Amino acid sequence: MKIILAPMEGVVDALMRDMLTRIGGYDLCITEFIRVVDQKLPPRVFTRLCPELLNGGKTFAGTPVRVQLLGQDPHWLAENAVRAVELGSPGVDLNFGCPAKTVNKSRGGAVLLKETNQLYQIVKAVRDAVPPQFPVSAKIRLGYEDTSLTLDNAAAIAAAGASMLTVHARTKSDGYRPPAYWPWIAKIKQQVAIPLIANGEIWNATDAALCRQQSDCKDIMLGRGALAMPNLAQSIRDNSPAMPWPQVLELLMQYSEFEMCGDKSQYYSNRIKQWFSYLKLQYPPAAELFSQLRVLRKSSEILTTLEQALHLVTDNATA
Repeated sequence: MKIILAPMEGVVDALMRDMLTRIGGYDLCITEFIRVVDQKLPPRVFTRLCPELLNGGKTFAGTPVRVQLLGQDPHWLAENAVRAVELGSPGVDLNFGCPAKTVNKSRGGAVLLKETNQLYQIVKAVRDAVPPQFPVSAKIRLGYEDTSLTLDNAAAIAAAGASMLTVHARTKSDGYRPPAYWPWIAKIKQQVAIPLIANGEIWNATDAALCRQQSDCKDIMLGRGALAMPNLAQSIRDNSPAMPWPQVLELLMQYSEFEMCGDKSQYYSNRIKQWFSYLKLQYPPAAELFSQLRVLRKSSEILTTLEQALHLVTDNATA
């Protein structure tokens, strides 16, 4: 079984990838998407979103990190795919699943699921341009508004030469509402020969087992569940329990210290709150702590609140 860490814009950045892969269990990470329009982007754009390119294309824990591109122009996507592997990315991923309205309005992401031939042209152009030793993967949803083109889209991507296809088992219209329709992935598997990765609504080891059974896929991709339970990948592999809450608090402190000192420090407040919105789904104490954090604006206030929470659980544990 391969477990891949999903790209989540504005959430799973290099710091989050570093922290989660240090915990363990991941075979591959996919970056947040790099938007491609009508030019070959400079190297700094790639290294800003994927600083792991400066570390041999891997996190510090040694997990490979594949650059993801989003766009609609086959030529420019191909040009930038070549640049990505030249800079050290161990392959390229193509985003055909992003549901964001701003992205879809500019003919990027999931809206391309309405255009089967364009999916083929994009994947073929990238595959033809990128040296054969580098994988070219793609991520799709089941469709834009419905599943009428699901099988056609998957077949087109496979025929164009994709090395791997991740399927988020919901349409764009479904958003992130449960359930994920894992049996659809099994239908796709009957039509295409390339490796498939199942994605969507995997929150624990039980979900992972059911997803693998219903999708007929051995490999999975984790997104929001990986943020709700930081050791989810490892838990799926060895059926270990969720990381204890005191250990999660220590992880949050480490994250805070790195994030506040980094070049994205202005986003710290929003990002830590966003992480808590997932943690509270798994950890009851996180919900209570989130109610305190959500009204705070200053990073120093948030850090102090986290420190107090950590001291409290530490004192209780030693009492």
